[in-house]
Amino acid sequence: MNVMTPSSLISLGFAIAAVFIFWTLSSTTSSPFARTFPRLLNKRICLLIAHPDDEAMFFAPAVLALTKPEFGNHLKILCLSTGDADGLGDIRKKELQKSAMQLGLRSESDVFIVDDPTRFRDSMTATWAEADVSALLASAFAPGMSAPNGSSSNSDPTRKRTTNPSSSKDGAPTATIDVILTFDRHGISNHPNHRSLYHGAVQFLRTLMKDKAGYSCPVTLYTLHTTSIFRKYVGVLDAPLTMALGAVKTVGSIFSGGRGAKDDMPNRLLYVSGVGEWITAQSAMVKAHRSQMVWFRWGWITFGRYMAVNDLNKERVV
Repeated sequence: MNVMTPSSLISLGFAIAAVFIFWTLSSTTSSPFARTFPRLLNKRICLLIAHPDDEAMFFAPAVLALTKPEFGNHLKILCLSTGDADGLGDIRKKELQKSAMQLGLRSESDVFIVDDPTRFRDSMTATWAEADVSALLASAFAPGMSAPNGSSSNSDPTRKRTTNPSSSKDGAPTATIDVILTFDRHGISNHPNHRSLYHGAVQFLRTLMKDKAGYSCPVTLYTLHTTSIFRKYVGVLDAPLTMALGAVKTVGSIFSGGRGAKDDMPNRLLYVSGVGEWITAQSAMVKAHRSQMVWFRWGWITFGRYMAVNDLNKERVV
């Protein structure tokens, strides 16, 4: 059995201290960890989540970065349930709006919450239908596009009436957003509602591009990477490892000749919050999502890496 020697423990302690000192002294508003990594500029972005508090518990670093005015992005949140599993849906809708404003969204009107428990039930045992998620995205961002089952999406109340804005005059697919951010196929916590968003978003893009061979998809899908259970609870200490893995993937992509369809849409996004941003994310949970601050969430907002680190991968939808 290997036992760490005193010198190994001291080295580990110095390494951990170095990360925290660098993180703390760097800036109270913006972390230098990821300053050289690609950014999104002047994009229309939809953060697709399943429950009120997902935006703070999982996506806070990305939201805080993407809503900085100097980047010119317009980020909106689309939440597919009110989080009414415990009968708190009305309270949680207001909490989401308050949290979104703390995290930098322009207006409460940029938060849209779907209240449709028939299709999108908040439950650890409910898997939402891909077709339902896809149809909702189509009605919101590509109105006029046929629903996945071949029927019109006119029945969706969020649909804006128009002739056929999902295609331009030359037949190219169009949409009212440029980017979707959501969970990956594992859903971070393996929650079936989270995983359903991934599959629904993929189906939406496939439907958008149906019979559009030769054109580039107007919407890029980025998904939040699910890590091991150990890495979930090391907070900002996971940032150096995430950066190193990202650099290796980037170099590998260059040597393999891999490039995205759009030069301005990077294959990977990394957001690491500075101390001030991390405190803001905690405040969004503690002060806005008060109904959700049960005992175990204190551990998550203190040690959870997703409160400080977000790495998102561009999905290649074919």
